[in-house]
Amino acid sequence: MQAPSNGLTIGAIARAAGVNVETIRFYQRKGLLCEPDRPQGSFRRYGHKDISRLQFIKSAQRLGFSLDEIGGLLQLDDGMHCDQARELGERKLQDVRAKLADLKRIESALAHMIRACGSSHGALSCPLIEAMHGRVRDA
Repeated sequence: MQAPSNGLTIGAIARAAGVNVETIRFYQRKGLLCEPDRPQGSFRRYGHKDISRLQFIKSAQRLGFSLDEIGGLLQLDDGMHCDQARELGERKLQDVRAKLADLKRIESALAHMIRACGSSHGALSCPLIEAMHGRVRDA
């Protein structure tokens, strides 16, 4: 059973897009989703294009784009700005690669500290705790 193209309430569109109503209102305040007119004495009605837009926003968020970046992508969503969209994607990829490099450094430092924890005995302080206090330089 399909709803009319502009016959969905905010609750129905939220369910269809897998978000909550407050998320939709937040996106509207941020300018990512239009707020339809409210007919006199009735509810605002949303269409399937609104569901598609919400799904686009959520998909872009899963790829690590901020809401501001998503707003930029949405402005390019006319099929004529592929080069600009690619540039935004390339910048995001660079950010992701930098974060991965940082995570690898963190992983290495933690692994080193954890190994040091297993090798300390007696009255020595725990190397992991000491590192958190900034007392260990090689971690």
